[in-house]
Amino acid sequence: MLKRKIEKILLDWKKEENKQCLLIRGARQVGKTFIIEQFCKKNYESYIYINFELSPTLKDIFEGDLDIDTIIMKLEVTFPDIKIKSSKTVLFLDEIQSCPNARVALKSFAIDKRIDVIASGSLLGLYYKEITSYPVGYERIVDMYPLDFEEFLWAVGIKEELILKVRECYKNKTKIDEYILEQLNKQFKMFLIVGGMPRIVDEYIKNKSLGNVMSLQKSMIEDYKLDVIKYAETSIRQKVINTFDSIPAQLAQKNKKFSYVNILDNEKNVGERKYSSSIEWLKNAGIINYCYNLTEPAAPLKSNLRIDCFKIYVRDTGLLMAMYENGIQKDILNNELYINEGAILENVCAEEIQTRYDNIMYYEKKSQLEIDFILNIDGIVTALEVKSGNNKQSKSLQSIVNNYKTVSRYIKLEKDTNIYVDDLGIEHYPLFMIMFI
Repeated sequence: MLKRKIEKILLDWKKEENKQCLLIRGARQVGKTFIIEQFCKKNYESYIYINFELSPTLKDIFEGDLDIDTIIMKLEVTFPDIKIKSSKTVLFLDEIQSCPNARVALKSFAIDKRIDVIASGSLLGLYYKEITSYPVGYERIVDMYPLDFEEFLWAVGIKEELILKVRECYKNKTKIDEYILEQLNKQFKMFLIVGGMPRIVDEYIKNKSLGNVMSLQKSMIEDYKLDVIKYAETSIRQKVINTFDSIPAQLAQKNKKFSYVNILDNEKNVGERKYSSSIEWLKNAGIINYCYNLTEPAAPLKSNLRIDCFKIYVRDTGLLMAMYENGIQKDILNNELYINEGAILENVCAEEIQTRYDNIMYYEKKSQLEIDFILNIDGIVTALEVKSGNNKQSKSLQSIVNNYKTVSRYIKLEKDTNIYVDDLGIEHYPLFMIMFI
């Protein structure tokens, strides 16, 4: 069983006295159902599971009156072998987007408090119009992502004590033992190739076959496209698929800003009006991450977001790898990390940042100065640059140091380096240390 950070969130939630209903959202196949089921079985005396896609007739439980006594009576009739015990029963509503009334009913459960309720959904953002009344204040939404690099290290057997020592090196800006550095660099390259989808990580751990990994990744990509055909409105289905297919090429450009013109070659009348809904579909399905441009790298960063200017990254870097041509995996293993204009490394950094920050942001000025990521770390505006090539000069970062007083911290992630701080105050770290930032 893969250890996931969300397990602690679930345990902490269970201990709360006046808890809301918990809603776990994330893309398909990130492991939501497995983790929640294991948690429910371990921590409750009685457990009721409803999957609204596999058992659509159970939607009838949430038809008509949504007062808690009526719902509980319906549950008792439907599941006669399960005894509902106050404060000792959990109800897991899986794929709740398929039953909008169940989402409305979360308010009744939260107020009554007899039953703890966990809901999950993969396509929640696509069904918002069908919900008559959101349970605002009565549900807590938690996003679940593919495994991050630290979780990947747990999966392949790296001890937490070692990770903790490396984290201390990051905090204290002290060098890492060279042997440990080499081993973690190797694991990071494997993470780029394998990614963090649980089923694929599990396959890699069991058989160490990259051929099997790549086959599963391509199958998962096709599953995502089948979801588009099944769930997207007819008018945008092909646009969604075309948009998704264009992402690897868009990221391989020197300027990675997403361009509507680059979705299809020689297409006329291309623009936001035609494709914005298809991009939003991918975002709501948890398949992509937005990275917004900033008008200025100054706090508060959110007030400087340019909503109409952004990059798009794939939420799982392993899937992005599989979307490129075969052979790119070999380049990564051979330490050729600056392939496709550094798209792979930027994508994995965006993936890690998304798990800990509300927004992913970058700064660009007239195509002459570009900083890969701008973060607010504990109130300090921080410029983060990812250098994957052998040329480690960073004119943009030096320009930020010299000319932007709104930025107070400077971080450079690069290959073949240990931890140090240079004369400009720029902090240098190995690429894998994105997991601590």
